[in-house]
Amino acid sequence: MSAKILVIGANGQLGSVLTKALQNKFGLDNVIASDIQEAPNFYGLFEVLDATDRNQIQDVVSKHTITQVYHLAAILSAKGEANPLATWDINMNMLFNVLEVSRINGLDKVFFPSSIAVFGEDAPWVNTPNNAFLNPATVYGMSKAAGENWGQYYFLKYGLDVRSIRYPGVIGYQSMPGGGTTDYAVDIFHKAVLEEEFSCFLEEDTTLPMIFMDDAIRATLELMEAPKENITFRTSYNLAGSSFSPKDIVKEIRVYYPDFQVKYEPDFRQEIASRWPKSINDDEAARDWGWKPEYDLKMITGTMIEKLREHYGTRSKKSIGILL
Repeated sequence: MSAKILVIGANGQLGSVLTKALQNKFGLDNVIASDIQEAPNFYGLFEVLDATDRNQIQDVVSKHTITQVYHLAAILSAKGEANPLATWDINMNMLFNVLEVSRINGLDKVFFPSSIAVFGEDAPWVNTPNNAFLNPATVYGMSKAAGENWGQYYFLKYGLDVRSIRYPGVIGYQSMPGGGTTDYAVDIFHKAVLEEEFSCFLEEDTTLPMIFMDDAIRATLELMEAPKENITFRTSYNLAGSSFSPKDIVKEIRVYYPDFQVKYEPDFRQEIASRWPKSINDDEAARDWGWKPEYDLKMITGTMIEKLREHYGTRSKKSIGILL
């Protein structure tokens, strides 16, 4: 029987791109996107779904004979700190609903995205290993760390094949940021192409692990395609792309837009970022399912500017107008 896939949180930054990748791989009729409202101009099968209601998830799973769930819905780090108790309740309630429906219906696989937000000040800041101690300082990170352990629990107790990746900051041109601490690294490219001054909420030398959207999507599909016996981490796999700071991005952008202006106005997100790793060790992902990133900062910058110029229909006289 072919896979029938449910994507929960399909309107988000990652979900909108992953849904299309899954449609390309499995076919339009085998991928059901869902979110609390349907995205404009969505192409494919869509169900309006509130993942805090377990019965709604069950109804969609039964209706479409779902075999796999990609559970992407969550309140992210920056937004989560505005209302921590609600963030915990919502993130954990949605996860428990997905795990229970998946267990009861005997689903083949579940994907649960984790984050570098699970790491706190007790983890090594450079080349952070997969088995580093987790003491997150945000409610989002706490929910992800707890979610990793619940995924492992459901595998060990019930045999549910739950798989997970700890994403670094994801940079993509396909959608706008969704409320994360690394979102500056998306917004900055929009401001550059629009020739607007950028106000950065992090200090210029705040180095964080990042990954380009194309690499993040490919990693997700590769993990889910890997043979079950290859998966040695049932909590979550570290994933690395390239580490850089706002200052590094600005330098690359000015190759295209020499007059690009940035002002640094750190806010509460600086405190969050200062507790996260500067670089990630993902040797286990490379060993177990062949992971290897393709995009570095130079390639990310060139692709982001090219795609956003197409999106906005701009090609400024002030810009160099080349793509490296």
